[in-house]
Amino acid sequence: MLFYMLGKTYESQVCSIARALEVVGERWSLLIVRDALFAGVTRFNDFQHNLGIATNILKARLDAFLAAGIMERRQVSEQPTQHEYLLTAKGRDLAPALIALTQWGDRWAAPGEPPILYDHSACGGEVRQATVCAKCGPIDPAEVKVRIGPGMPAEYLKNRRPRRPA
Repeated sequence: MLFYMLGKTYESQVCSIARALEVVGERWSLLIVRDALFAGVTRFNDFQHNLGIATNILKARLDAFLAAGIMERRQVSEQPTQHEYLLTAKGRDLAPALIALTQWGDRWAAPGEPPILYDHSACGGEVRQATVCAKCGPIDPAEVKVRIGPGMPAEYLKNRRPRRPA
């Protein structure tokens, strides 16, 4: 299922990054997930207030998250009718990506010290994302190479240009 949040799609790309961008690549999307994950925000008005996002855009993003299974909506009161938006397991699985983006932003985009730090709730240790080899443990991302996976269509590969020698 594709969601056209970006104004264009990546249908020609056979790539899980492109597929993920179809769902969460719009600029407000990850900020909504961030607030739900790390600030415990669940109510429409609280998302709108904290983010300063237009209500029509917030509604569209939340509706898309509901359709994609990233959030679920639960009624919390009848008079007046109010709902909360809760992340599903699929939505909570975005946490490592957000932590990695935070680290990148702290290094390359923040004007000074990090504005947010992540701690392990059980022990208080600092939480970081790392590139990890299943055999060796943490590695330098420069050591990562890609290989074709079982989901890659042969037709797609046939039309790709090869890597040029450096």
